[in-house]
Amino acid sequence: MTDYPADSILVVLEATPTGELATSAAGLLATASQIGTPVALAVTAPGQAQSLAEQAAALGADRVLAVETASTQSELTIPHVDALAAAAATVAPEAVLVSNSIDGRDIAGRFAARTGAPIAVDAIGVSRDDEGVVVRHSVYGGAYNVDSAATFGPIVVTVRQGAVDARAEARPVVLETLEVTASGAASATIESVEAVTETSSRPELRGAKRVVSGGRGLGSAEKFALVEELADALGAAIGASRAAVDAGYIPATAQVGQTGVSVSPQLYVALGISGAIQHRAGMQTAKNIVAVNKDPDAPIFEVADFGVVGDVFTVVPQLISALAERKR
Repeated sequence: MTDYPADSILVVLEATPTGELATSAAGLLATASQIGTPVALAVTAPGQAQSLAEQAAALGADRVLAVETASTQSELTIPHVDALAAAAATVAPEAVLVSNSIDGRDIAGRFAARTGAPIAVDAIGVSRDDEGVVVRHSVYGGAYNVDSAATFGPIVVTVRQGAVDARAEARPVVLETLEVTASGAASATIESVEAVTETSSRPELRGAKRVVSGGRGLGSAEKFALVEELADALGAAIGASRAAVDAGYIPATAQVGQTGVSVSPQLYVALGISGAIQHRAGMQTAKNIVAVNKDPDAPIFEVADFGVVGDVFTVVPQLISALAERKR
C-alpha cells in the first residue's frame, strides 16, 4: 500500500465531458499546497485518467488518484462520493477540498453525511495554525470575515471559485489507480444528454477574473448593452443585480448575489447597482470594486475601492473610449 504524507490534503477535481479539468482545479490545488501536500482525486470516464493526471500535476498535484468508471455518464454524483470515501480511507487526509460548484456542494454534503465528517462551505480561504486547518468565510452579506475550525477530521471544505489567486508549482506526474466498490446508494439517473454549444468571447461568470455588472439603474434591456460594451472592452464576464434580472434586462444566469452566483474576481465593476446586502454578499470578496452610481448615498459605495458619483450613460462611454485609446 502506498504511504501518503501525514499532511496530505485530498482535492476533488471536477472534469468536463471532454476530459478537461474544470477551471476550479488550479485554485483548489494551490490552496492545498499552502497547507499540506496536495493529493488529487479524479473520477473520469474510461481512457481519460492519464490526461487528467498530467493536467493536475501541471497545477501542483503531488499525486493523482484516478477512478475510471462509465457510471459517471449515467449517475449524478454518487460515483464521485463512493470514490471520495475510498480515497479518504486510503489517504487519511487532514482535509478534503471541493469546489463550491453545484456538483461540488452535492458531493461534499453527501460525503460528510455518509462519513460523519465536519463540513465548512463557501470558503474564501484556507490556512493552518498550530492546531490544524483553519477555514475563512465571508458572512452576513460580506460584512465580516470569520474563521472556523473543526475539533475532529478530516474537515470537508468547499472553496468559492475565484477566491484563491495563488497558483502552485508544477510537479512530476504520479498516477495511481484506485479501486472502488460501488455503494449502491440511490442516485438520480441521467437518461440523455444534449450538448448545447454557446459561442462567446466572454469568460464564464463563475470564476472570471473581471466582471462588469449592471443594475436597475440601466433602465431597460436595450440600455443594458452598455454593460456588454464595457465588459468586451475589459475582457470581462457579465453579471447583474437581482433587480436587473427581475426587470427582464438579462437572464437569471447572470445574477450575482446571495440567491445568484458568488464571484471573487480581481476586478468587479458595478454600474447602476445600489448595492443591497443580498448583492454585496455575492461580490464583496472581489479584490478591486469600482462603482458608478448617481446616488452618492448608494450602499455600494460602502464596499467600493473606487466610486464615481455620476450618470452611467455619461461616465461609462468615456471609460470605454479611454480604454480603446490605450489599446491603440
